[in-house]
Amino acid sequence: MDSLIEIFHIDAKLLIAQMINFAIVISVLYFFALKPLMKVMEERTKKIEKSMDDAKRIEEKLEKTDADYKEALGNAKKEANVIMEKATAQAEEKREQMIKKAKEDIGAIINDEKAKMQAEKAEVLREIKKEVAGMVTASLEKVLEEKVDAKADKDLIKKIVAESK
Repeated sequence: MDSLIEIFHIDAKLLIAQMINFAIVISVLYFFALKPLMKVMEERTKKIEKSMDDAKRIEEKLEKTDADYKEALGNAKKEANVIMEKATAQAEEKREQMIKKAKEDIGAIINDEKAKMQAEKAEVLREIKKEVAGMVTASLEKVLEEKVDAKADKDLIKKIVAESK
């Protein structure tokens, strides 16, 4: 070993001093550089893991929200269909009522017009009877050449009308 030390010119004191210096540098680097760096990297790793967990929770909430949205949309569509069916049924019922009322109104108008026609017909018949009575009276006067008094005139008209029926 001595020959090695002499061949390489190794000084033991210098070697020990260099080892002590190396240990001091390693210690300083460990405490002032490596340890804080490891602490920062560990905190960063925790933040990343927390962010990943948060992202998973958010994704799960998003999926749940999407499912709730689809369910609510389906329910809204069902309710809209029910409302549309009710509205259609009410519109149909209203239409039927309006048709029924229109028919009733038309029937009432027709009945009113029939009644008016009957009244007009009766009036026309009365007028015709009066005219016929007047004509019969006039013709009788000419035939008899004398005027009969009002009572005899009425009796004669009634008798003629009764015979004509």
